[in-house]
Amino acid sequence: MNYGRFLIALISVGVEIYVWLILARVILSFLRPRTFNPIIRFIYEVTEPLLALCRRFLPGPALGLDFSPLLAIIFLELMKYALVNLVARLLL
Repeated sequence: MNYGRFLIALISVGVEIYVWLILARVILSFLRPRTFNPIIRFIYEVTEPLLALCRRFLPGPALGLDFSPLLAIIFLELMKYALVNLVARLLL
């Protein structure tokens, strides 16, 4: 088994799952769900650290819109690109 390919797949799948969790949180923010649901609480607890970090780099919500999920997804995709290229150069 090629460990480089496995690591690339692991990075890609991990980032994709996290992006989907962020997108689920964006959709949930429009629905205003009850946060005592364990699945909703999990989504909020997993995504909040990165979104809170992104909010520090953005001004307050413009016109009531929070752009931190967009910034977080861009950051994740750039990190995925960098890590996949690094692993490909070192292990493949």
